[in-house]
Amino acid sequence: MPSNKNHIPQEAFDWYDEYAHGGMDRRTFVKKLGTLVAVGYSMSVLTSALLPNYALAEQVSFNDDDILATYEVFDSPEGHKQGRGYLVKPSMKKASFPAVLVIHENRGLNPYVKDVARRLAKAGFLAFAPDALFPVGGYPGNDDEGRALQKGLDRAKIQNDFVAAAHYLKSHPLSSGKLGAVGFCFGGYMVNYLAAVDSKLLSAGVPFYGTPAKKELRKNIKAPLLIQLGEQDARVNKSWPEYEQDLKAAGSEYSMHMYKGAKHGFHNDSTARFDKENAELAWQRTLAFFTEKLT
Repeated sequence: MPSNKNHIPQEAFDWYDEYAHGGMDRRTFVKKLGTLVAVGYSMSVLTSALLPNYALAEQVSFNDDDILATYEVFDSPEGHKQGRGYLVKPSMKKASFPAVLVIHENRGLNPYVKDVARRLAKAGFLAFAPDALFPVGGYPGNDDEGRALQKGLDRAKIQNDFVAAAHYLKSHPLSSGKLGAVGFCFGGYMVNYLAAVDSKLLSAGVPFYGTPAKKELRKNIKAPLLIQLGEQDARVNKSWPEYEQDLKAAGSEYSMHMYKGAKHGFHNDSTARFDKENAELAWQRTLAFFTEKLT
């Protein structure tokens, strides 16, 4: 009888991806998982593998002596008027640091993304992770509710909030003035969007499994991009060939890494989609890229 998360079939991950991105309601998702239970899988094993356990995602404690974390608000006149995010700075005494905006998935600022911001600060960057859900009270503590809240917000206003957050971080007194952005899933899309909506905003972008901005905007992309994709992420990967053509046509600087066997969300160490070897390689490439482009 199958029981180990490592033996969960790929279709279960595909169903979760569809559910997580609005293509399937929860009832249908659970019903599909039931077909696996009928052939011997445990529902508890399936759900524990597919749903996040954020206790697994803390690599850098908020008490780490090398960093200092606070929550900061910023103005967003074209968005929801005001936003808030998680600002993490290195504790070393320096006048300024290269800055990186950290953009969450489609469910608000969860503990995994906050940890990513801490990882960047520990590596010497000024990191800021805005919460798109701030106008409705912030990340609610679980992904299902967070996903519903984010879906209910005006997408154009969310995008403008992240543009405002990028300007806030770029002009922060501790920022060197060079701004990078890294994002995951929806956040990967937002990195592509920020690079396209204002060609002077970013100095470097790292979208993890994110779809591109609208086609008419892509010609504006000037910031170097490091694009991270998982081999088994059919939904996102189908957008890559056209996106690459547009990047080439625009003369944009980019590189793409396709991680063998990796699923959508492979960098997220709170779920069974996490692929340790590929995630570590992608992260080392991310840090090296930001060091090269922002310092």
